Amino acid sequence: MKKDIHPENYRLVVFKDLSVDESFLTHSCAPTKDTVTWEDGKEYPLIKLEISSASHPFFTGKMKFVDTAGRIDKFNKKFAKTKFAKELNDEEEASADKGAE
Repeated sequence: MKKDIHPENYRLVVFKDLSVDESFLTHSCAPTKDTVTWEDGKEYPLIKLEISSASHPFFTGKMKFVDTAGRIDKFNKKFAKTKFAKELNDEEEASADKGAE
């Protein structure tokens, strides 16, 4: 194995699938601020997932509707506050004015 290719913060992390309330412990270097106490009594960093192998239809064989509307609405509200949204609205209004003439 090559030396010095792994990140420094490669550690044990708990991943929790929120849709089926199932957790698993594995190695990762993904950043997180949350922690959880695992079955062995030790505290580990926690990464929350919406879909994992425990809930994905490919692995479970069951179709499940995942509500993403909340995430889409959250994005649209955040995007509406940016300068890009204002520029896009100005361009749409200008093209609508040209079409009305």
